[in-house]
Amino acid sequence: MRRDSDFLSGGTRCAAWHYTSGDGDRRPCVVMAHAFGCTRDSGLEPYAQQFAAAGYDVLLFDFRHLGASDGEPRQLVNPKHQLEDFRAAVAHARRLPGVDSEKIVLWGMSLAGGHVLTVAVEDPRIAAVISVVGGVDMVASSLMSLRRDGPVSMARLSALAVRDAAAALRGKPPVYVPIAGAPGSTAFMTAPGAAEAIEAIAGPTFRNEVGARAALMMSSVRPGRLAKDLTCPVLFQIADLDQTGPPQAIAKAAFAAAGRARVRHYPCDHLDALGSHRAVVAAHQVEFLDSVIGGSRQATEPPTKDGTPTDIEAAGTATSPTSTRKRR
Repeated sequence: MRRDSDFLSGGTRCAAWHYTSGDGDRRPCVVMAHAFGCTRDSGLEPYAQQFAAAGYDVLLFDFRHLGASDGEPRQLVNPKHQLEDFRAAVAHARRLPGVDSEKIVLWGMSLAGGHVLTVAVEDPRIAAVISVVGGVDMVASSLMSLRRDGPVSMARLSALAVRDAAAALRGKPPVYVPIAGAPGSTAFMTAPGAAEAIEAIAGPTFRNEVGARAALMMSSVRPGRLAKDLTCPVLFQIADLDQTGPPQAIAKAAFAAAGRARVRHYPCDHLDALGSHRAVVAAHQVEFLDSVIGGSRQATEPPTKDGTPTDIEAAGTATSPTSTRKRR
């Protein structure tokens, strides 16, 4: 069901896996990318497998500089380049054998969960979007970290970011900073439990570090402002106990998307979508796609930890964007 299907973006090879859902033509395809600095082998394969079982092809890829993709120096996160990679992945997916070029779905988590909004607004042919704990306003996320950890941690990160940017100008090796670290440490994710959650999902190609220069680019990442311009159905999945990105920012984006948005709430933290809540989060995604696109087969509902069938409606609260606004 899975084969390598690499593509070029900005002249750099991006590594991708193509999961095929079966034979025949005009199959919908979900284009998937991971969170800030994370790799395709870090908790996303079960999602891809469930989509394929439900009748959807999947193109799961690594951004350049990360995982199995090319790009030097290693471990760089550049939102502009990641958007270019996502656009190239969509173009590649449209050329895959048997894929319906008019039924491309964008799937992104955290930072990539914001990228999918930008790409969908630019490309009116996108059929649907799934944004999992989306990074829709990185300024709001930075303010959340500032309130929790205080100004010293942010000042240290900013200083390292400037050092790294200067090193890049001189052709020197990057100054690396952990993606996730303990509260109060110098890292991009410092919420309680973030480092343990990253370690739990880390795949073989994941490295818990990125070039510090990424911190200088985050203030420009505010794709939630584009939500009002979306023309396709979008599923926003919100972790109500999120300590990395404010759930209110996602709810605001969902409200802006008005009748095109569907919202699901979960009583969990940012990365629990890849852990304790993965089964129900994935089931809601298949349910959403079946309702707006329709796969060739229905996936079996994932079991809960005790092996009993998941109650899809009870496990995650569904709201309209309007009711979300009222609750917030």
